[in-house]
Amino acid sequence: YGNRSPKKPAWTKWKKVAYGGMQPGYDDNYTDDTFLEAMVMNANVVKRDLYKVMQDSVSISQYLCIVALVVTVWIQTLSSAIDAASLLLLDASLLFIGFLVILLTTSQLSLQLFFHYLLKVSFFVTRLYILAPVYHTLTRSISSDSICALSVSLLIVHLFLHDYAGCTIRPHGSLTNPSLVSNISLNASIVASVLVASRLSSRLHVFALMLFSLQIFLFAPLVAFCIKKSSLRLHLLFSFTLMAVTLSILYMKQQMLFTLLLGLLVFVRRLPLL
Repeated sequence: YGNRSPKKPAWTKWKKVAYGGMQPGYDDNYTDDTFLEAMVMNANVVKRDLYKVMQDSVSISQYLCIVALVVTVWIQTLSSAIDAASLLLLDASLLFIGFLVILLTTSQLSLQLFFHYLLKVSFFVTRLYILAPVYHTLTRSISSDSICALSVSLLIVHLFLHDYAGCTIRPHGSLTNPSLVSNISLNASIVASVLVASRLSSRLHVFALMLFSLQIFLFAPLVAFCIKKSSLRLHLLFSFTLMAVTLSILYMKQQMLFTLLLGLLVFVRRLPLL
């Protein structure tokens, strides 16, 4: 027994531990080959369809053009280039066209649906006309610069939080309601509309501009949603026509806004390729 060599200790397997000091048989700075085996890279990356992303970018560009047209009408109205009668005529035309598009693109077209929308629009216009005197005097003690800055800020919030894939109000027959973020975006646009309309000189002008703004912010996304749901080709045709018309109007009326919108449209169209 005296010549037998002492028994060597069993080789312990290296473990990846956060605390515990040195492991027997290994240096303090030892890094095993299995150290990175459990590392997961890009675990939450979602593979997106390029064609679908480009379709969504068209919807974003479409709504940017809609908001740009609203801002153009605001500027022209505040500078007295558009009178109340012309604005009311524009409101009636947009209401009729939007109403017609919704009815034609709805699969469940019926007389009951027609009166359903007609009753809601009648209540909406009546209440807006009653509240027009309140909106007219709402910001009388606030400077125009403050109103302008606040309106621009609210529009930025509106664009940032807007639901570009859906609509701001629930379509007829839909089981899902708009999200909380979408409602916040809608409220921001309504407040901006009230602030701008309150700087006008007459109550009729206030009513006409408020009706125009709310028609766009409330019903334009619904009309665009119905068109997109009905036909993709019609949606693309409507979107590119709207972009061309918007850029043409801005080029003639608002050069700075034209440059800003053109830059945004180029950025949105290039974004899926990045």
